[in-house]
Amino acid sequence: MKQKVIVVGGGIIGTSVAYYLTKKDIEVILFEAKDIAAGSSGSCDRAIMLQSKKPGPNLDLALKSAEMYKTLELELEEDLEYHKGGGMILIENEFEFNVIKEMVERQNQAGLNVSIISGDEARKKIPALSKKIIAATWWEEDAEISPMGTAFAFAKAAQKNNATIKLNCEVQSLVIKNGRIIGVKAADEIFYADSVVVCTGVWTKKILETINIDVPIIPRKGQILVTERLPQIIDCNILSGSYIASKLQKTNGDPYGIGLAIGQTQSGTLLIGGSREFAGFDSSTNSQVIREIAKRAVNTFPFLKNVNLIRTFSGFRPFTPDNLPILSEVPSVDGLFIAAGHEGDGIALAPITGKIMTEMVSRQNIDINLDAFKIDRFSKVNV
Repeated sequence: MKQKVIVVGGGIIGTSVAYYLTKKDIEVILFEAKDIAAGSSGSCDRAIMLQSKKPGPNLDLALKSAEMYKTLELELEEDLEYHKGGGMILIENEFEFNVIKEMVERQNQAGLNVSIISGDEARKKIPALSKKIIAATWWEEDAEISPMGTAFAFAKAAQKNNATIKLNCEVQSLVIKNGRIIGVKAADEIFYADSVVVCTGVWTKKILETINIDVPIIPRKGQILVTERLPQIIDCNILSGSYIASKLQKTNGDPYGIGLAIGQTQSGTLLIGGSREFAGFDSSTNSQVIREIAKRAVNTFPFLKNVNLIRTFSGFRPFTPDNLPILSEVPSVDGLFIAAGHEGDGIALAPITGKIMTEMVSRQNIDINLDAFKIDRFSKVNV
């Protein structure tokens, strides 16, 4: 008899988990409260940028995931807009240089061949860069993908493998019996399964509270600006040193964690971020933050002063206290698993997360040490 698994959440993590489960001939039902990629996966940038990852367990997973991305279009038989154009972190001052230099040294020790190049060398790669840029990192292996396109492709592939996907169907609660998960309640009906994988990002805390489990995942808002279509100007991932400093929580007192993250879509629009702000579930855009992001973008790319913005939007990153996702079975509830809390790394880690959770749910041997991602690392959490 086939194993039956319910996946809760239709973002890039949930659809990845659903797809890889179906590859093991597991019966899958995916529940999504709205539509595929309607949450964080549809409100983010496109970067698969490894050099922005802190050396350690997260980077180790990202390296494995990046390898999977190289063949994912062929596997899913879909155009995911995958492009390996490299990546650059821009440096404007001594504070940023010191933060980035320390990170690059650790990355090189971890096997990432990231280099620091001069401002002039950076401008040879991207002539539109401001002369204020004094240096930059460079690594040719960074890439980008369409997050929404990839989530839909995972979902489509899962359906081809006989997964059932229920959209506009919010899971109201998890159903427990004798210390074991037996299913979920949705649309006032109980759906039964052998296991449940919760992949609900910033909403994970809410759904786990229905069974009195406290998960320390909170929303960290980011805002993005979108320009009119332009000729190709940027062919790689670009972050500012201040963006990385913010990600590492070295913000010099900036409550909005403003830095610059910029990339160009295939259609020619620029996606310009970003910020990191703890504002609960307030999804509104803040004119002060938008102006500051725009100011930094113009400071880095002066030509943008005369480019039109067509819209702005915000999204929520699922933040955990140690900046690592939870990829874990819940010790107190047999058959209940969590794959959430990726913060800004959900896109980069989606394929490897799907593979790991499939191995975990099907009780296979996992050749990766996952101790850093277990939920019980949070000692005060009721699990």
